[in-house]
Amino acid sequence: MGPLRKLLEAATAASTPLAAAQLHAHLLRSGLLHSSHHLTARVLDSYAPRFARDLFDEIPCPTPRLANALLRAHLRARQWRAAILLGPRLRVHPDGFTFPLLLRACAMLPSLAHGRAVHAVAVRSCTASEDAFVATAVVQMYARCGDMVGALNAHGALEKPDVVLLTSVVTGYEQNGLAMEAMEFFARNVVAQGVVPTPVTLVSVISAAAQLGDARNGLALHAYLVRNNLGYNLALVNALLGFYVKVGDIQAARRLFEGISDRDVVTWSSMIKGCVQSGDAHEALRVYREMVQVGIQPNSVTLVSVLQACALAGDVEEGRSIHHKSVDMGCELEVGVATALVDMYMKCSCHEEAMRLFHRMPKKDVVSWAAVISGLTQNGLPDESIQVFKWMLLDDHAPDAVTMVKVLTACSESGVARQAICLHGYLVRSGFDNKVFVAAALLDLYSKCGNLDSAISVFESTTEKDVVLWSSMIAGYGAHGLGQEAVALYQRMIASSVKPNSVTFLSVLSACSHSGLVQEGRQIFDTMTQVYGVMPNLEHHSAMVDLFGRASELQEAIRVIHEMGGRAAAHTWCALLAACREQNSTEMSEAVAHNLLKLDPDHIGYYNLLTNIYAFDEKWESVKETRDMVRDRGLHKVPGYSAVEVNNVVHRFTAGERSHQNLEIISTLLCDLSRKLRGEDCSFQVDTGLAFEDYAL
Repeated sequence: MGPLRKLLEAATAASTPLAAAQLHAHLLRSGLLHSSHHLTARVLDSYAPRFARDLFDEIPCPTPRLANALLRAHLRARQWRAAILLGPRLRVHPDGFTFPLLLRACAMLPSLAHGRAVHAVAVRSCTASEDAFVATAVVQMYARCGDMVGALNAHGALEKPDVVLLTSVVTGYEQNGLAMEAMEFFARNVVAQGVVPTPVTLVSVISAAAQLGDARNGLALHAYLVRNNLGYNLALVNALLGFYVKVGDIQAARRLFEGISDRDVVTWSSMIKGCVQSGDAHEALRVYREMVQVGIQPNSVTLVSVLQACALAGDVEEGRSIHHKSVDMGCELEVGVATALVDMYMKCSCHEEAMRLFHRMPKKDVVSWAAVISGLTQNGLPDESIQVFKWMLLDDHAPDAVTMVKVLTACSESGVARQAICLHGYLVRSGFDNKVFVAAALLDLYSKCGNLDSAISVFESTTEKDVVLWSSMIAGYGAHGLGQEAVALYQRMIASSVKPNSVTFLSVLSACSHSGLVQEGRQIFDTMTQVYGVMPNLEHHSAMVDLFGRASELQEAIRVIHEMGGRAAAHTWCALLAACREQNSTEMSEAVAHNLLKLDPDHIGYYNLLTNIYAFDEKWESVKETRDMVRDRGLHKVPGYSAVEVNNVVHRFTAGERSHQNLEIISTLLCDLSRKLRGEDCSFQVDTGLAFEDYAL
């Protein structure tokens, strides 16, 4: 009997149907199958669910032990519904092991209705109020099904709940996003009652503190671990490290990480993730290399964080090496890893490699589609981005609100007015139009397409306006040269008790600059720090330089640059150089250009601006010298283009283009214009650009 039992244990561990069948046959020949329920239960455990059910049905008088073995076979095969349906057909009275098995099946399905039915049977048999094992399973079932009220009631039914039951309630609250309730329950029912928590309890509490971003309670938990000598538990320390990463305290995370002697892959992955989230991509890659050097093999979670670091650093070579690593590990086409690879290639300007990988992905989720849509737009391919969105809809993938924002951004880059209207209709039909951040993206789209009236309509129809929406509308007015309206809207925003942020001030200052509202811009700039405590950055100073420069107040513009203390960026000097051109101040232009070209010597637009200044003053020798500098550096002017929308198709023209096809398009446009002037129904959209003046319309 001893060797036979060992063979059965080996068969259970292997879970091979062939081995189970051989053992079943041996037991039948020896006549032991029905005489020892222990051995029969081991056979049931070893069988696949279908064969286990057949064997169970052959037994005339099964016991709860055999019934539990049959349920375990179904749970091991993840056949939750089949396990639940077996309950009434087991031909036995359930015992203290049967209820937890059925409740686990209900929780994993999940099915709250079936779980309540099993709970009712357990209550009638008095098991739920007397057996802590069953009570814990009931609590876990309710928590998994999202019914924390039911879980709390089930917890109260047991007169003396143990630490496992209390942990189940804390974990249930935390997993259902009720972090504050988890913390309060822990303080009231564990700490206050003098119950010693287990490491599992503390992991859940730390996770709840991380959800809340509660640094104070997180530090208190850390102190608790130290006082009670629990620092040796790696799972606890990893949870604490994850907490510091989640709340953004990278210094505390690094100190804790350095103090851990026995690090596993979770420890290293958390530290890498923390470095990425803090924006330190090079440190993240250094930690990854150190991890590999000490012999810890990364998992797919590690690779995702490392790929994010590669994307942040723009290190495509390191990204490709991680790609090869994922192939070797067999996780290249897992959704999470493949999406991170696609995002990395897109952000490193390798969109062709990203698309090849995307097309090979067997399964794509909404994050994968969003990464491609956003990436193509970032690579200057907004039309292709819109096409991918169409593929997504045809593939029956429903976009989420984040994806729709990326689609709206792509459309705003392409500037197709009719496409904007179509997307607006889709947002309304899909229920996305009531989300403030989607409304802000739609407003920005209409504004960039030249349809300011629709942008205003979106703004006014949004009931709950946040600072992003206000800032977008102010920027829209500014982009259309309506500085007075932008300032009026800014004042209306202040009156509605919405506090402006850095982007708001940049939008309103830019609007003042384009409309020559020097006094208003000066007052708003002064209130940034004095009233709202927003410290001006380089962008705000650049806007002020542009404001004073356009108003011919060059000395004020220079004063702003001096106040920046040598931190002026290239575009700040460019704004001053453009102002010098307007004032025909060649001498100052040369000094400004000297500073500008030191900061960015490879921007051809700056050379062109300086050349035009010299040409206006007829300094042809200086013109020749500047053009020679451009040629010696191998710089080339990016040709301007215009876009014309004819019959729902966008046609682009580069400067000086005279192709036969484009002349036909221009002819069509002229015909449409003629019909429009005659009052006939016709519409077209023109994106005015640098090249449109080349065509004698």
